[in-house]
Amino acid sequence: LKKNEKITAFGQTESKVYFIISGIVENNISKDGENKIIDFYFSNSFVCSLTSFLLQKPSEAEIIALTDVEVEFASYSDVHKAYQNSVLANQLGRHIVEQSYLVKFQREKDFLMKSAEVRYLELMNARPEILKLLPVNKIAQYLGIHAESLSRIRKSIIS
Repeated sequence: LKKNEKITAFGQTESKVYFIISGIVENNISKDGENKIIDFYFSNSFVCSLTSFLLQKPSEAEIIALTDVEVEFASYSDVHKAYQNSVLANQLGRHIVEQSYLVKFQREKDFLMKSAEVRYLELMNARPEILKLLPVNKIAQYLGIHAESLSRIRKSIIS
């Protein structure tokens, strides 16, 4: 996939689950014409518009390649055939969905309970690759703040 290519567009029913071999992918939603970043995905990660994939309904999220991305993918029907024929496929699918839920729950909890500065500091420690590979405006969107606010936070940390 090429940089800036939409993997899943708003309103498209997700028909595949992707495994990222190389590259960076963004998952976002739109509110009042403004994109809100849900998460970033890097090499050795699975990505799809999960709610759309599971329910086979139009996606409320958009998935975009932030860099050139190499992926492997499985179609919805292939995944369900694997579930019918393989205990291992069932276990892997369950593990992926459980991990996705735990990550999303933690992120939601962090937004409700922690300041933007604390979220940024934790991001610096937990996922330093994001800070090195992505522009400030994307990081600010991910943190749910404006780029100017992130600049102030970064300046206060340095001082």
